[in-house]
Amino acid sequence: MPLTTDQLEQFFQQALPYEQYIATGSDQQKQNWTTSYNAVQLTNQQKQLLDTFTRQMNILVSSTLGCGDCVAQGPIIAQIANACPQINLRFIDRDSAPQLRDQITICAGTRVPVALFLAEDFAFCAAYGDRTLNRYRALAQQQLGSACSTGLFLPPAEEIAAVTQDWLNETERVQIMLRLSNRLRQKHND
Repeated sequence: MPLTTDQLEQFFQQALPYEQYIATGSDQQKQNWTTSYNAVQLTNQQKQLLDTFTRQMNILVSSTLGCGDCVAQGPIIAQIANACPQINLRFIDRDSAPQLRDQITICAGTRVPVALFLAEDFAFCAAYGDRTLNRYRALAQQQLGSACSTGLFLPPAEEIAAVTQDWLNETERVQIMLRLSNRLRQKHND
């Protein structure tokens, strides 16, 4: 049974802002997330796009602090949200919310990160994760090709930029969805 708007709002209220979320981790986890965050660079064009957003949106990310994909992508989502006052971002530990975790499985697994894009009133708009297309391409090249990554180092800058663009594309898609929503247009008289 799908999660209701009220349930999504409750999970969002339980979740933590980015800085508070990573503060719950070990010193090594905090360092990993901070290093990844500092490696993300939004371009001027990306920032200008985020400046055009007019609809409030909530993003709830199911994550774990020790997950390599979360460490690589969570800071990207945080950078996007930090650049846009219309985005309210919260992180929730996957295992602290089993009812949410069990509703957002991907490929029959409890994968992370999974971002739930929600309207201002917490109506569900989209789910995105566990990896973006460019992240999957990079992993396929590493794991299906001759080289295999150890996961101990940051991905190359080009991969970080491509995955950042993937997340920004989905965020923009949901923002346009919200702008075109008849329900929200009537509410905001626009």
